[in-house]
Amino acid sequence: MAFHQIQQQQQQQLQQQLQSFWANQYREIENVNDFKNHSLPLARIKKIMKADEDVRMISAEAPIVFARACEMFILELTLRSWNHTEENKRRTLQKNDIAAAITRTEIFDFLVDIVPREDIKEEVMTSMPTVNVPVGGPSDTFPYYYMAPQHSPQSGAPGMISNKPMMDPGLYAQQPPPYMGPAMWPQPPQQPQSPSDS
Repeated sequence: MAFHQIQQQQQQQLQQQLQSFWANQYREIENVNDFKNHSLPLARIKKIMKADEDVRMISAEAPIVFARACEMFILELTLRSWNHTEENKRRTLQKNDIAAAITRTEIFDFLVDIVPREDIKEEVMTSMPTVNVPVGGPSDTFPYYYMAPQHSPQSGAPGMISNKPMMDPGLYAQQPPPYMGPAMWPQPPQQPQSPSDS
């Protein structure tokens, strides 16, 4: 019971910190007069924006807005990560704190693929409440962290997974193959030179 109360107090404290953080961010934005000094380099932001083939022209204001948005994103993620650091009674922010912030916050779900898998698994396992349910008990009490193994036969339509969680805990820890994204700048295929071209 005491653990639950401490956890609830920490959650309330985090919510208060986040409200204060965003109130300060809004005040800062309203009072900004200097648009020339930024925490993040505008040239780098423009380079990232231009990596998208569909982007033709970039207005002068767009990288400034992106720089501020990136700064706010980093600040909020740091605040949430630091909260996890303090929960574990540490004074050094670690990568598992960032993984914890990502797994606990729905808006950061898009980052799950770039956080090392062992950090996510460790956070998921430590944050899940332990529930003792007899075999054959209600299946909705089990956590829903199933990742389909690559070799298992599928039932139903291709690409579909049953909506029921698996009972075998060994299946919960399987990792998907590493993500191999497309090359950022595809190279045109080189054509063999004929002897007459020399």
